[in-house]
Amino acid sequence: MIDDIRRLLDDYLTWLRDKTSLRQVNETWVEITTPYLDRHNDCTQIYVKREGGGYLLTDDGNTIQDLEDSGCALNTEKRQALLRVTLNGFGVKLNNGALEVGASEGSFSLRKHNLVQAMLAVNDLFYLAAPTVASLFYEDVEAWLNQREIRYTPKVKFSGKSGYDHLFDFVIPKSRTRPERILRAINHPNRDAAESMAWSWLDTQGVRPSDSKAFAILNDSERPVPPGVPDALRNYGVGSVLWSERESAYSDFAA
Repeated sequence: MIDDIRRLLDDYLTWLRDKTSLRQVNETWVEITTPYLDRHNDCTQIYVKREGGGYLLTDDGNTIQDLEDSGCALNTEKRQALLRVTLNGFGVKLNNGALEVGASEGSFSLRKHNLVQAMLAVNDLFYLAAPTVASLFYEDVEAWLNQREIRYTPKVKFSGKSGYDHLFDFVIPKSRTRPERILRAINHPNRDAAESMAWSWLDTQGVRPSDSKAFAILNDSERPVPPGVPDALRNYGVGSVLWSERESAYSDFAA
């Protein structure tokens, strides 16, 4: 089993390296195009320049600007608080609307990973299928856990075997009868979201208790979840729970 996980991790890192491209924008900035797709099916891009003996990495403000252009303004106290918590989990700062992180020569790979994951997390956290929807999916999941009196710790970051950090939305602690359960709420389920969750779990699994379980809660309130998403998660040992069928998962999360 360990050899299988190691092979899967090696395959993932090879895929990530082979599918990443660079372009010199000007004398200062280099554009990095990653294989992660946003909700427009465009490859996620970040920009890097040398600064103070190290490097500055930024999304150039594209993540938040795109959300606002789609009618999702981050202008409420609750949304600002969720944004801060999410970015803090990845060590990413908000500077005039841009997501930024500094890196040294030795930490460049980790910081790049954290920035890209923060961009995907912010996009998924705040993207609403219709601007008129009042609540966020994360808030819906949080409210359900509270209403069902399920104990949890919110926004927990674990370092995986690769040294990369992974942020999960909720961790339900081990009890006398149940193992630790690690949850991520996925507002916009698609292939990339499933692969990101699978990679986070594969990388984290080896440093968590051997009986820990991972679950993805998939928002199907606005549109059906593509059938390949639960299948992909299942192949990597991640359970999937459709939001419309959340009560069926109560016994997995309670106690």
